[in-house]
Amino acid sequence: MPEGHTIHRLAEDFIGGFGGRRARVTSPQGKFADAAALLNGTEFTTAEAHGKHLFLRFESEDWIHIHLGLFGKVNFGTTPAPPPTDTVRLRLANDTTYVDLRGPTTCTLITDTEKQAIHARLGPDPLREDAEPALAYTRVSRSRTTIAALLMDQKIIAGVGNVYRAEVLFRHGIDPYRAGRDITRAEWDAIWADLVTLMREGVRNNRIDTVRPEHEPEAMGRPPRKDDHGGEVYVYRRANLPCLICGGEIRTADLAARNLFWCPTCQKT
Repeated sequence: MPEGHTIHRLAEDFIGGFGGRRARVTSPQGKFADAAALLNGTEFTTAEAHGKHLFLRFESEDWIHIHLGLFGKVNFGTTPAPPPTDTVRLRLANDTTYVDLRGPTTCTLITDTEKQAIHARLGPDPLREDAEPALAYTRVSRSRTTIAALLMDQKIIAGVGNVYRAEVLFRHGIDPYRAGRDITRAEWDAIWADLVTLMREGVRNNRIDTVRPEHEPEAMGRPPRKDDHGGEVYVYRRANLPCLICGGEIRTADLAARNLFWCPTCQKT
């Protein structure tokens, strides 16, 4: 499932390709046909992200709410657009750009009131200007749940997925099995600030990179990492490989329905 930086990058791409311009809106698959007909030919005004939720707005007061889930894909291209396949839930097109949405968990037209309700149930997003990290810490500090599980709970902090949770805990030497209530405010502030930096870089580069300069392949004389998510990382998907810092073996276990990765030597606190 895409992490928050991907959704924020998509919002920027939608604004860049469609902002302030009229769009042809269709649903070749047919599941969004009625809403598409209402929006077709109207001006695309803005896009917004909160965690893993994407919101697109046209001239009306309503929003297209998109959640990609595990299988959703968004593909941009230049016009003329090829004929759409019958798997395309939503297509936007103008004279220069088209975009196809396939396989989302959610693609529906909602009111502004319904949108606000979605925001209300999500935790603060490190990539949003209105984020309140103190609110997230209040919830974390009252919980006996592990910090690794809490970081994946979108009601506590929105946008963090499996890669960012593993990597930020490693970067701060925190045992993923520590209870949230044992995380100090100083530790939380450091985690939050690091997520803001890492995720902004993820938006800019459209991929996740978490290793510090001294641990990059060129600095360490090692080959670049090859993985379908693209970036250089410390522990994610590196089970049984040596830690880049201590040389110990990276461990993996199931936690919060996802594979957790960590270094027992570097993450003792």
